[in-house]
Amino acid sequence: MQLLLRRQDPVPSAFQLLRTSSAESRMVCGDVVAVWEVALSDGVYRIEFAHGTTTGKRVVYVNGTEVLRKDWMFKLVGKETFMLGRADTKATINIEAISGFTYEYSLNVDGKSLQKFIDNRAKTTKTWVVQVDGTDYRVVLEKDTMDVWCNGQKMDTTGEFVDDGTETHFLVGEHDCCIKAMSCGKKKNGIVHCLLLDGEKVPAPTQ
Repeated sequence: MQLLLRRQDPVPSAFQLLRTSSAESRMVCGDVVAVWEVALSDGVYRIEFAHGTTTGKRVVYVNGTEVLRKDWMFKLVGKETFMLGRADTKATINIEAISGFTYEYSLNVDGKSLQKFIDNRAKTTKTWVVQVDGTDYRVVLEKDTMDVWCNGQKMDTTGEFVDDGTETHFLVGEHDCCIKAMSCGKKKNGIVHCLLLDGEKVPAPTQ
C-alpha cells in the first residue's frame, strides 16, 4: 500500500508522495511533483523530484542541489537512479502512469521501498539528538558495525568490555560521549543502547 499526498494534506514526517496531473504539477513549486526525506547515518536528505509531463523533463534535487537532469524524454514513465550520502546509497524514483495524464511517484532506497528501508533502519541503527554548547548534534549508531556518526562525520571511537556490556567512547567537541550496550534480560528486546554525555544519560529519541 502506497502513501499518497495531495497538496492540501498535512505533510507526513517520514516521507511524502504526490499524485498529480500535468496541470497540477505546474502549480506545485514549478514542476516539483514529489518530495521525500531519507535519514541516513551521515545526515537527513531531502529529495525533490521535478517531472515535466509535457516535455518529459526529469530533475532530481538533493538538499536543494541538482544531482540529475534530463530535459527531453519521450517516455513519461520509467525510473531514475542516483546516489545518496557518503556511502553512495542507491536511490531510485519510480514513475508510473495511473490514468490519462495522472502519474504516481515512489522512492526505493537500497533496493527497498522507502517504508521498508525506514523500518529496517529503525532496527539496525539508533539515533539521538543532543545539544552541546548551544549546537545540536545528531548522533547515529550503526548497531551491526558499532560505527558512530555525528553530524555527518564518522567518529573515531574506542570500545571496551565492561561488567554489564560494552562501552563505545568518542568526543563531541570537548565533551566525553559514551554509548553503552547492555542486555535488558528480555529476549524480545535484545541489546539496549544508551548515550551518555559527560556521564549523564541523554533521553531516548521520540519515535
